[in-house]
Amino acid sequence: MLAKVIGCGLIKTEICLPFVSREDFNNFKKIIMEIGIDSFIATGAYDGPLNPQENVAAMEALLSKIEFADHAGLHVFGLGEHHRREFLDEAPAVILAAAAARTQNIRLTSAVTVLSAADPVRVFQEYATLDIISGGRAEIVAGRGSFIDAFPLFGFSTGDYDALFEEKIALLMAIRDNETVSWKGKFRPELKEQPVYPRPLQEPLPVWIGVGGTPQSFIRAGILGLPLMVAVIGGETHRFRQLIDLYYQAGEKAGHSRDKLKVGLHSLGYVAETTQKAKDEYFPGYQEMMGKIGRERGWSTPTRAMFEAQAGPMGAYVVGSPEEVTEKILRHAEALGGISRFTFQMDNPGLKKVQVYKSIELIGAKVIPFVNK
Repeated sequence: MLAKVIGCGLIKTEICLPFVSREDFNNFKKIIMEIGIDSFIATGAYDGPLNPQENVAAMEALLSKIEFADHAGLHVFGLGEHHRREFLDEAPAVILAAAAARTQNIRLTSAVTVLSAADPVRVFQEYATLDIISGGRAEIVAGRGSFIDAFPLFGFSTGDYDALFEEKIALLMAIRDNETVSWKGKFRPELKEQPVYPRPLQEPLPVWIGVGGTPQSFIRAGILGLPLMVAVIGGETHRFRQLIDLYYQAGEKAGHSRDKLKVGLHSLGYVAETTQKAKDEYFPGYQEMMGKIGRERGWSTPTRAMFEAQAGPMGAYVVGSPEEVTEKILRHAEALGGISRFTFQMDNPGLKKVQVYKSIELIGAKVIPFVNK
């Protein structure tokens, strides 16, 4: 990797990585697929919120991890949005702005912005400001979220779940594409020749649609001509191919060129020196995390056999050695008809800091070059 060496002291880890300059990164980034990480800042505080000092430590750990991912050459870091005691990502744009000041190359995105419960004007202003701070590295992945906590918190009804998102994504796109907006809808006061500032450095500011498994979500993204970020956190990835075909068909029917219609994939994942080591390190925390979510949603606690099936050749999880992970990413890409971005969901209460950093190092040093070779 083109580099000058940066000392371990800056990152506070035993692992030293080369520092990639902006010029070197631009020369290096002729890539087929962007690869990065999404995080939800899962604190594990299911039984009560963290105290202020614990919050400070958790936030510093996250920012250091983003900084380390930037030094390792990862392309993107995404931050979720939740409004629950076991997470610390209620204000992702603020956190990403702090990360922007500590990074140089990595793209900074939401994963996802719960647009249904937000004001599109404010969302645009926040991410346009982030774009300015970061020197043109901000993105929005807009979605409806996998939890419903934001709806009562901000005064919205889950009965309007789909209508809220449809109206608000339309307004967000109008603001992105026009400095002055006139607009009228059901869930927000109308805008009459209203200019919206600041304007981002990137024109247009990248907006993706984050989806789970509903056909209408794929079709909507295609009609809008927006890139699609697909979260596959269980089952077999190839089963999403029909939904992605719907996305392409809807986009082309709406007059969007195929090169404008991009697909990204988000899955649980982790990399270690060997596949066995990766599975052994990842499984205990995975079982704890998914067991707690499962009890809330009426699912059974996952067993090792269930985990092995999901981490196998056809399953959704991307856990293994750099070579195994590379093969699986490429296998998923082929099954889905091609993807332009892959993000690991690596939050896991059982992993130590040094293990997470080693995984990030392996992604940057081996997985990215292997995938894009």
